[in-house]
Amino acid sequence: MEITLDLIKKHLNIDSDFTDDDNYLMGLKDVAFAVVEKHIDQSLSEIANAGGELPTPLAQAILLYIGNLYNNRESIAYTGANEIPFAYDYLLSLYKDYSKKEKNGGVF
Repeated sequence: MEITLDLIKKHLNIDSDFTDDDNYLMGLKDVAFAVVEKHIDQSLSEIANAGGELPTPLAQAILLYIGNLYNNRESIAYTGANEIPFAYDYLLSLYKDYSKKEKNGGVF
């Protein structure tokens, strides 16, 4: 699955005609890619298929992360919220390269 601006907007329920946040959303995409790569200890380019598409679970995790950053732009929330279990972390755990911990002496 390729993460495009249109896909991000569909995920966030943003009308395609609204373009004010397009550059911001693409910046969030870059951040999400970097965070996911760090989280799974692998380059996404190594996991993508020949066409550059990511496995669906990784793409969904990236969309969830982008949604979180877009909807929670500050580190303080004044409303109550609960994390949805097994969403982001579970999807990424499917692709985590645990062998890198062994190479680093078990250090995270």
